[in-house]
Amino acid sequence: MTDPVRKILVTGASRGIGRAIALRLARDGFHVVCHYGNDRQGALDTLALTGGEPGRDLLCFDVSDGDATRTVLDEHVERHGAFWGVVANAGIRADAVFAGMARADWQRVLDVNLSGFFNVVQPLVQPMLRLRDGGRILGVSSLSSSVGVPGQANYSASKAGMEAAARALAVELARRRITVNCILPGYVATDMLDEADLEALAAQVPLRRLGQPDEVAALAGFLCGETAGYITKQSIRIDGGIG
Repeated sequence: MTDPVRKILVTGASRGIGRAIALRLARDGFHVVCHYGNDRQGALDTLALTGGEPGRDLLCFDVSDGDATRTVLDEHVERHGAFWGVVANAGIRADAVFAGMARADWQRVLDVNLSGFFNVVQPLVQPMLRLRDGGRILGVSSLSSSVGVPGQANYSASKAGMEAAARALAVELARRRITVNCILPGYVATDMLDEADLEALAAQVPLRRLGQPDEVAALAGFLCGETAGYITKQSIRIDGGIG
């Protein structure tokens, strides 16, 4: 059981993988703070399952807005103390073939998925260092970062960029016992696949099924735990054998 005073922020915690990670970390004894962008009710539902308090453990901001994100996080840290860890899970897709992709869709996906990683993590690093207690930073990337997926040039670029940033950050923070890793889910049964042919996707997976959010959350929980203290600068696939 992890020391319950260790606090971890999970972005995009309203549903899917983000919710599963928040619940897993809460079960592991962490004090979980849930972030949402638009789905307040979903975040409240997650928070209720973690046992958190809405006035303290629920944060709302657009991760692509650096100034607004910093304002909310700085205020929270000042009032409630530093985060021991952060899971940068919030992300979006706007799929289209490259030749027909709108510039706005390219930019928006990078703003949320890549710049969002910087906007959330960067304000929290100095407070984490001042804790002098190590820490965990985890990015939720995607198999798409390293395996070409048609229609996802923007998404793939944003996730690959996150992983590159995480590797550099891991080296910067290693001496302070703060690990930085990314997890790369493959096809996971969440609402992001609502319009997909699930049987066709499962047929592409050597294990012949989709992953479950709880399975991704189990990996996240391990990487945030004490026994993963010697694992850093890694991008770890959880994809049923596709990669």
